Amino acid sequence: MAVQTSSVARTKITRWRYEVRPAPISALSLSLLVLTLCVAQGAAQDRQLDWRTQVRVYCDASDWLSAMKVLEQRISEAPNDMDLTVWRARVLTWSGNIAQAEQEYLAILKISPNDPDVWVGLANVYAREGKHNQALQALDRAVQLDPNRADLRAARGRAMRDAGKRTASRAEFEKALSFDPSSTEAHAGLHSLRREPRNELRLGSETDFLSYSAANHGSLANLATRWTPLWRTSVGFGAYQRGGVLAQKFTASATAHLRWLGALTSGGAVGHDLSVIPKSEAFFDLDHGWKTGEATAFRGLELDYGQHWYWYQAARILTLSGTAVIYLPREWSLSLAATGARSAFSGTGAEWRPSGSTRLVFPLAGSKTSQLSGNMFFAAGAENFASADQIGRFSSQTYGGGLRLRFAERHDIACGASYQRRTQNRTDTFLALSYGIHF
Repeated sequence: MAVQTSSVARTKITRWRYEVRPAPISALSLSLLVLTLCVAQGAAQDRQLDWRTQVRVYCDASDWLSAMKVLEQRISEAPNDMDLTVWRARVLTWSGNIAQAEQEYLAILKISPNDPDVWVGLANVYAREGKHNQALQALDRAVQLDPNRADLRAARGRAMRDAGKRTASRAEFEKALSFDPSSTEAHAGLHSLRREPRNELRLGSETDFLSYSAANHGSLANLATRWTPLWRTSVGFGAYQRGGVLAQKFTASATAHLRWLGALTSGGAVGHDLSVIPKSEAFFDLDHGWKTGEATAFRGLELDYGQHWYWYQAARILTLSGTAVIYLPREWSLSLAATGARSAFSGTGAEWRPSGSTRLVFPLAGSKTSQLSGNMFFAAGAENFASADQIGRFSSQTYGGGLRLRFAERHDIACGASYQRRTQNRTDTFLALSYGIHF
């Protein structure tokens, strides 16, 4: 009996070993499998978050090459990931490779034509190329796909504004606010549609510190008014102190903006000269510009030609000037100017003297409410007169620069300085300051 009991016990133990033991092994394996999948999924998510973070950091630093390198590496590992392709198109746009960005977005739309964000990206490319109608068409499609998104409505409002459809643009911004009353883009859009100021009043002063005589001083006031999109006028008054003598001058001009010709300006000046400034002046100026968009290294070109006559008591001076302004990306511009001056003094013959200058304008800092820009220039020439009110024969080299700060929507302040080296070891240090009010 004892033997049977022992046998039964052994049988139960053996059966327990073979029938019950596999259960904990399966549970452990399942737990390990779930843990492995979670870790793998978490690693994949971390890796995805990692490339997004890297690209954003590189873009914030304008390191487009490194951002593209990260994206190209990830695309080689996941060529069918449309999110990566969209990011590549965005980086191409931000880096200024507009033509490549356009091709990228068009290729994406062939695969995913119903993604409104892709249509918005394509619209941004068209806008930077100056293709405002095509940008608006792309945004129309984006709004059709998702008509209740405030950001899409605001983007469409901006495109309408850029295309000159101000009434429709206002309605679109208001529609965006109906979906999202806190939309900063919509509020900024409505603010941008406020009537542009028609007048600019500028007050200024300037001083020439001469190495060979007492300093010269000047005070200026000028009011420019745009009456219509085609007509603008300007009137100004200047007071000049030269060697203890105070002279005054009144200037007036009118500008016609002709679509086929450009901006044509004509005007003149009369002065209480006291033999230190011109008795009278006359001038005209023709300016024409071309905008090429942002798809190339040159955003635009502006050409200007002008003639100016000065009549002094003892001299007559005519200047012919030509200027080319090249507009570059990121609000930079480069201007090149050449001037020929014909001087005729009493009792002597007339002769021509050339001069030239170059100026570089560039942004320094900016925000929504303020903007700071700078410029620097160099000029050289052999002249029969230093400026409109200083007659003399000399050669000179001038180095200078300036700053312009727009510290409110309709207020700005500008300052400038230059140092001129003349023949006979003479120098002229020039300082100027002006304040502008737009209303």
